[in-house]
Amino acid sequence: MMERRERDALRRCLAALELDRRRFALSVLFGSFGLGSAIALAAVSAWLIARASQMPPVLELSVAATSVRMFGIGKAIFRYLERLSSHRVALAGMGHLRTNIYTSLASSPHSTVATLRRGDLLARTGADVDTIGDTVVKAILPACIAFFTAFISVGIVWFLSPQIAVALVIALLVSGVAGPAVTAIGARRAEQNRVTDEAELSALSLALLEGAGELRISGRLHAMEDAIDATEARIRHHRDHAARPLAWAAVIDTLALGIAVLSAILIGVAQLDAGVLNGVELAVCVLVPLAAFEGTAALGPAALVLVQSGQAALRISELLGEEYSDNRRHSPDLEPVLEARDLVVGWPGGPDVAGPFDLTLAKGTKIAVVGPSGIGKSTLLSTVAGLIEPHAGSVTLGGVEVSSLDRESISAAMILIAEDAHVFETTVMENLRVVRRDLTEAEARDALERAGLGAWLGRLPAGLDTMLGSNATTVSGGERRRLLLARAHASNAPIIALDEPGEHLEPATADRLLGELLDSDLGLIIVTHRLTGLHKADLIIHVDHDGVDVGRYDDLMERSPSFRWAVEETA
Repeated sequence: MMERRERDALRRCLAALELDRRRFALSVLFGSFGLGSAIALAAVSAWLIARASQMPPVLELSVAATSVRMFGIGKAIFRYLERLSSHRVALAGMGHLRTNIYTSLASSPHSTVATLRRGDLLARTGADVDTIGDTVVKAILPACIAFFTAFISVGIVWFLSPQIAVALVIALLVSGVAGPAVTAIGARRAEQNRVTDEAELSALSLALLEGAGELRISGRLHAMEDAIDATEARIRHHRDHAARPLAWAAVIDTLALGIAVLSAILIGVAQLDAGVLNGVELAVCVLVPLAAFEGTAALGPAALVLVQSGQAALRISELLGEEYSDNRRHSPDLEPVLEARDLVVGWPGGPDVAGPFDLTLAKGTKIAVVGPSGIGKSTLLSTVAGLIEPHAGSVTLGGVEVSSLDRESISAAMILIAEDAHVFETTVMENLRVVRRDLTEAEARDALERAGLGAWLGRLPAGLDTMLGSNATTVSGGERRRLLLARAHASNAPIIALDEPGEHLEPATADRLLGELLDSDLGLIIVTHRLTGLHKADLIIHVDHDGVDVGRYDDLMERSPSFRWAVEETA
């Protein structure tokens, strides 16, 4: 039904749910009582109807009549309690799984998610996690309930007629094993394709929502819409294809039920003639299977959910990053000295982009990385920050290989502020707490002041509790840049890596911001296109298509025509 790697991935994801086992056991108990009440209701009703036809004294029927009411009410109550308890378990587990995914992503190399489209990433942390949660409610729980209630049903019939009980066991096995197997085998290929297409739909839809204007201008809007329509058509086709085996599972369940009832009638009539059974007991043996198969009827859909969850688990496992979260070690007392030796950078699986680099960065040291766009400057920052593995050479922080450290240890000594770092739709305070959750209000104000946002904070209507728009839509470009810089100050990290701190700002504002950074006492490695004021840097790394040239500002102005030309162009 499932490949080994899917089973392993599903076990891992189920473990990451961190389910409350006691509450889950309580859900199974409630569900078993609910379906058991339905079986008992069928048995008592059959006995009551058959016995009443014999016209006994009314008092002989009073207990059975009361039991019918009790089991009827109990069936509804226990099913409600089962739904309440099981969904609480599943929802809490899904929260734990998402937390574990986010925690793993925070400590994993940037390449884990950098190659994923945002829509695909949203699908994995959204719909795929929901599918794993459905496994608890729609697959594991129904299977447990079906087992216990089948045991109860067979026990009731065995007490009256072992021969009919054997026939019931065979019919239940056919319904509970053959039906789900047909569903799983038949729907597996369709579900694999459906999961892939739904991730594609999520990625396309997000790209369309966020880039409709650019797509319209470039003339690709209709092509994108056609691609979405085609993907939706494939999803509908796969769903229809997966529904066919599910229908066959329902057919098998109905046939098994019919065989169980027919076998009970044939065997029961023979035993009735032989005096082994009486008429009332025969009625019970015939009607109990009608309720017993209610449990196995849920196993076909449960098998389909298992197939879906196997595919979802594979996609989620790629984000959990076991190889990183387990192998990296914590070193809280690192000396804040960053060193790179013979470093060659590039994206995983791709060609070498730039290098080799040699640099030493400590608190108070200022290094500027300059060069044309697309030459590998941002890749260098991601590599020294431990987000991307080096293609060659080494990067150490406090004498320890960055690749062997966990994210907490790296962030305590160095923090990277990317050019496109996200500003969240929450308060100013919570946007600063992204880097340090125990940040106090006094520390937040100090970080904003050091970033040049003290006056801005004073103008906000609610101060630190002022809500910001999604991705800084309610602040200016300069305020956004300084807010990101305030995050770096709030982290208290002695080394800061900045990617284009002056991008999208007016030249005068960008130069002023860069000058303030170079005059600070922080250790800085800055990627910038603005070359004005770089004479304050201790070292400049000039990267171009001819290679890497390292030196102070005056040295590069003398010996590097391309650097001198770039300075003159930005002056």
